[in-house]
Amino acid sequence: MKRKLDANDVPSPKAAKAEEQDLDFEALNLDPRLRQALIKEKFTKPTLVQSKAIPLALEGKDILARAKTGSGKTAAYVLPILQAILQQKIVQTQKADPSSKATTALILVPTRELAEQVQKVIASFSSFCGKDIRSFNLTQKVSDEVQRSMLADFPDIVVSTPTRVYSNVNNSALSLDKITHLVIDEADLVLSYGYDEEINALSKAIPRGAQTFLMSATLTSEVDTLKDLYCRNPVILKLEEKEEKGAGVSQFVVRCAEDEKFLLTYVIFKLQLIKGKVIIFVADVDRCYRVKLFLEQFGLKSCVLNSELPINSRIHVVEEFNKGVYDIIVAADEQEVMGTKTKKVREVKEVEEAETKEEMGDSENEEAQEESGNGKKPETQKRRKMSGKEKDYSIARGIDFQDVACVLNFDLPTTSKSYTHRIGRTGRAGKAGMALSFVVPADQHGKHRPTSIPSTKHDESMLAKITKRQAKLGHEVKPYHFEMAQVDAFRYRMTDALRAVTRLAVQEARGREIRQELIKSEKLKRHFEDNPEELRQLRHDGELRSARVQAHLKHVPDYLMPAKGRKGISKENVGYVGFSKSKQNRIRKARDRNRARGKSGGKVDPLKTFNRSKK
Repeated sequence: MKRKLDANDVPSPKAAKAEEQDLDFEALNLDPRLRQALIKEKFTKPTLVQSKAIPLALEGKDILARAKTGSGKTAAYVLPILQAILQQKIVQTQKADPSSKATTALILVPTRELAEQVQKVIASFSSFCGKDIRSFNLTQKVSDEVQRSMLADFPDIVVSTPTRVYSNVNNSALSLDKITHLVIDEADLVLSYGYDEEINALSKAIPRGAQTFLMSATLTSEVDTLKDLYCRNPVILKLEEKEEKGAGVSQFVVRCAEDEKFLLTYVIFKLQLIKGKVIIFVADVDRCYRVKLFLEQFGLKSCVLNSELPINSRIHVVEEFNKGVYDIIVAADEQEVMGTKTKKVREVKEVEEAETKEEMGDSENEEAQEESGNGKKPETQKRRKMSGKEKDYSIARGIDFQDVACVLNFDLPTTSKSYTHRIGRTGRAGKAGMALSFVVPADQHGKHRPTSIPSTKHDESMLAKITKRQAKLGHEVKPYHFEMAQVDAFRYRMTDALRAVTRLAVQEARGREIRQELIKSEKLKRHFEDNPEELRQLRHDGELRSARVQAHLKHVPDYLMPAKGRKGISKENVGYVGFSKSKQNRIRKARDRNRARGKSGGKVDPLKTFNRSKK
């Protein structure tokens, strides 16, 4: 593409900006098979990180890129790697050298869920490449024999967590001698999740000339460490995308008592004040099931997501949520309070890690390293090793939730960074989203013991940190006011529902859900997509039925509704964007209307349509 030059034969800034705006995937000179896949996946113009990183990557340069979640970082490194592999395959074909099979690309990610997502991106972009591109996700649960046979066939790309790669390199199942491309995705999390030993060992096994991509949402000291270990004069991209008009996340905060969190949640969902898909973040696993059981009292379906569930179930929940099968996920982000755990609990976790080392995959929340519950930073020199369950799980980072209309912080996170990552689940890819957070004032903490948790004691100080951090990022956290006089009419129903959700009911629900999901996890291994009749059994939003169900709570009587309807509940219009379609079937509705008028094309009652002819 030719640039316009000024009088001094220098590319003019205006021309450069115009060139950046007009850049598309055709200008990147990618393989026709990749371009065909991009068209199929409806990729028209590259995002900012893609337009900056891909040309540099095709030139063979190391890249350290910082870009926000949802900005297209995965495609920014997958496309150059696929392009390089295809070019190498053409050279090998011309030389007729069948003995040159080798694994040439290694992609390291902090979680199993993220490994699954990257594998799907690779599969979609290489869908027209036939057998020229072969990739393998090392984190999937298969036997050692199957894993060895897959690696012995030298897949072109291996996607894995550092632990799995390290163990397979040690037992000689995987060779890194011919690696030409290395990617560390979510690089700021890899070291903070306790992968120090594996990362240091792999840096010695990977050839020094390998092209390296470090992709991250933030640039931290951990990223600097990785840069020193793996990169050679990398190009550093600090990218801040301009938000489109109407896009971004509108942030609101509601000050309320501890029991009023449940009251407002009931009103919001039962009266459909928020439409579309919603993620409800809570502090721990018990809280997760308490909220789900509470919603069940009113006939509101939701599914849970926490570290206790099997990995297959967690991946399936996210997939079905992205497809629109579920509208509400209650996510327990329990890793955020790890800094407050006692020494005894830590020792138990270390024992669990030793017992489940083969199941290990993933991550520790960086926020637990930044701030613990007592306000002090834990020691960074001796990071504790995490159990397999903990390393598998991270909701606020890594998982790709799609078309989320609202993030509801039922319990405020314990760090300002974690808040940023949570609300990053909505308002992605240029779409608008909303974040609504409940904050318990200090004088209300502990007033309602059944719903009280320790972390709410610091809600106001945490809100001040969040507001300050968001202001630096150019965002405003606005107060939001409900008409509590109108909401109070629903209070007695909330009280009835909470009375049924006892501590024993929560514990029973927690155990029952884990047992059910373990059974479903086994079914998921057998490609349930080929058996549609099993889908009903594999739903994750079924009722737990551990609490006493009160049928009358599922319906909202007319006398409880405010005079002005739903608008009477809130003083201002939040301006949410609903991503899910209305459940009303317009065709069926029109058919019923025509049938009532006698216009239906079906059978007609002759007694209703008979007209005596006059002679």
